[in-house]
Amino acid sequence: MRKNAVRPTDIKLHQKSRALEISFDDGSHFRYPCEYLRVYSPSAEVRGHGPGQEVLQLGKENVNITNIEPVGTYAVCLYFDDGHNTGIYSWDLLHSLGVNQQQLWDQYLERLEKAGHKRKPQPADGV
Repeated sequence: MRKNAVRPTDIKLHQKSRALEISFDDGSHFRYPCEYLRVYSPSAEVRGHGPGQEVLQLGKENVNITNIEPVGTYAVCLYFDDGHNTGIYSWDLLHSLGVNQQQLWDQYLERLEKAGHKRKPQPADGV
């Protein structure tokens, strides 16, 4: 692990609004919609086993996190209510997903559109 790796100082799951909130020791603070974390899962099921093998996740608008399990001192495993629980989210990955959230969300929406999928926005939707 890098010497300057970020570490969380606070993690809060907001199941009603389907969001995970994390504060890091560098002073940054992010609120991640569960859908966003699900579609950018680091699992092989989502990312594949190499470049070009990514699987576009459809119909995840209402997904929620049911459990958060620590993985050593470097990550968490997120359990989603659609049964997905194979992604290990390192602190660095979660920080990067926060820093790049708007760009990655826009890319996801563009991929959905190109695939012809009509996303069903939820109340107070957006990133």
